[in-house]
Amino acid sequence: MTTLYHCPDARSFRCLWLLEEMQHPYELQQMAFPPRTSAPDYLKINPTGSVPFLQDESITLSESGAILEYLATRYPSAGLAVAQGHPAHGPWLNWLHFGEASLTTPLATMLRYQYFEPAERRQPAVVADFREFFLNRLALVDAALQGHDYLVDDRFTAADVSVGYALMLSKMLGLHEAFPPAVLGYWNRLRERDGYKAAKAAQRVTA
Repeated sequence: MTTLYHCPDARSFRCLWLLEEMQHPYELQQMAFPPRTSAPDYLKINPTGSVPFLQDESITLSESGAILEYLATRYPSAGLAVAQGHPAHGPWLNWLHFGEASLTTPLATMLRYQYFEPAERRQPAVVADFREFFLNRLALVDAALQGHDYLVDDRFTAADVSVGYALMLSKMLGLHEAFPPAVLGYWNRLRERDGYKAAKAAQRVTA
């Protein structure tokens, strides 16, 4: 059995979205954010108190990028990985982790210093700096999409889930107004996918 510990629209949404795209059976354990305070018993399972946390038989993982890579390669029949030896394998790995390291990290910093910190600790200059950082990295996504519907191998893969989550998060921050046309079209394709819609519905049902 595959079990995903999740908070609505947190980084664990990446994993939920991929599971729905795979049509892989799973159990969803949904908690309020932040789980380290809303569900203290969760610390016995995952001492970091963060999400995602995935249990797949005897395997446990707690990093969203690692979970995407694990699921896509562990269950290749879903067709969401690019196999080793394929010319697009390296670019696939790069985009898979780019979504977290280069796109989501600056957004998380923006969220912290714009909304989550007490008023006296909020940092508008930090928010502005990381907004610029995000948009600079987004230009690389725009370049990769010129003439293509998806990032790798001209098909939808787990890399699109990784980057797509960052676009979802950036929309919550109002940054979608700065999306270049190719990125906006890409985001619209992603959010119309059945897997994305099913993941959104799953977290609403569980709430």
